[in-house]
Amino acid sequence: MSGNHADGATRAGPVIEVGCDESGSDGENLTGGNTDVFAHAGVRLPRESAAAYVREIRDRVGSPAEEYKANHLLREKHRAVLEWLLAPSGPLLGHAHVHLTQKAFFVVDRAVDLLLDDPAAAVTLFRDGRSVFGEERWREFLAAANRLLRVRNDGEPGAPVEAFFRAVAALRTADAGRSDAVAIVGRLAAARPRAEAYRARCLDSRAPIPVLNPLLPAIVGTAAHWSAGGRAVRLVHDEQNTLTPDRLAWIEAAARRAGVGLAGVRLVDSRLDARVQLADFLAGIARRIASDELEERADPALTTLLRPYVDPRSVWGDARSWARLAPVGAAGTDGEGAEIAGGSAKINSSV
Repeated sequence: MSGNHADGATRAGPVIEVGCDESGSDGENLTGGNTDVFAHAGVRLPRESAAAYVREIRDRVGSPAEEYKANHLLREKHRAVLEWLLAPSGPLLGHAHVHLTQKAFFVVDRAVDLLLDDPAAAVTLFRDGRSVFGEERWREFLAAANRLLRVRNDGEPGAPVEAFFRAVAALRTADAGRSDAVAIVGRLAAARPRAEAYRARCLDSRAPIPVLNPLLPAIVGTAAHWSAGGRAVRLVHDEQNTLTPDRLAWIEAAARRAGVGLAGVRLVDSRLDARVQLADFLAGIARRIASDELEERADPALTTLLRPYVDPRSVWGDARSWARLAPVGAAGTDGEGAEIAGGSAKINSSV
């Protein structure tokens, strides 16, 4: 067990503990990684109850594996166990929550935030970009935006800026007519000074907080969910190399700015805390179901089971899939797509 923690301002009353884990992490490589969705889950249960549920999962699955993962439950032969875990009568509903991030949208959102500081423009550009500019140009733009934003520099110091604005210029040469997306790209083309200033900060010896790591804002979003109503929450999180003291301090500061009652983040070995193991199951399951929904190969029954767990403030840009994933009554479930909230978890690009 690690003693690393970020101590935020506590509120009146007892501090509740929530076990947390993630699935789908590719670091800052969001457009060329192995997954298109990132999921961060939190489980609030007594440790003894969580341990009993983990034992029951092992008994129901019957695998000799020493450490169970979501993949065990996602196998067709264990479908009944998966449905039991997520069902209204199962162990998790009302005690668990998952924050989803659509990685491609996160890249566009972060780039537009850095260069234009206009969240609505990010939604418009993402939803219309592929159809307006064409698949190939759009993929090149996403990859260039990812390279611009990642802290690590490949090649010459100015290369990420040059590549990004070449991609922007390519979008502007597309026969796209007049549209809001075209106007937004025109605004991006004029934002080169901001891009250069950001890359200069990335070259500073004091490494900035990575704006492309969805784990950090997702942790703040998880804390916001569980601290609603004035509660103070401590997150018991699976150990992560990315959760350095500086990044834990950023999480604390972001939570404080958003009025979130985060009392701390304690890092543990997931094998020693059943709550974290259950969060690992839920994060992996949610990532797979959300990815399948995004790629239009979803199992409707599993999507229905997942919906009550999904954070309505998830960072999601695709309207069609969000209308199926979001909790009933959440913004965007009327077919118009998600209201991209997540404001409490925004990373200040100037950090």
